[in-house]
Amino acid sequence: MTPRPGPERLLGLLGLGRRSGAVLLGVDRVRAGLQAGTVRCLVVASDLSPRARDKVVRLARARRVPLLAGPSADQMGARLGTPAVMVVGVLDQALTRGLLGSAPAASLTED
Repeated sequence: MTPRPGPERLLGLLGLGRRSGAVLLGVDRVRAGLQAGTVRCLVVASDLSPRARDKVVRLARARRVPLLAGPSADQMGARLGTPAVMVVGVLDQALTRGLLGSAPAASLTED
């Protein structure tokens, strides 16, 4: 993954999205959102599991959904008030623009 400038800003924006209902948390929910075409971008944990990569990242790439590098799953979960979160799907276009302006695209290699 590429370096992540300003993880606090990214986490702050995700927190706002969580409070407003503009994000999906977890592999299964994000995958369903991708299949429905409602996810605008993904924030993936730096310690993304192979299972999450197989289930979500490939689908996001196929649908040309931007991927953003996030902090660890534990850090994202702690900030969002849940257990560890491997992936966050963003539903809101304005929030997506804010996130894309604050973090680089993820550089995830295919395994």
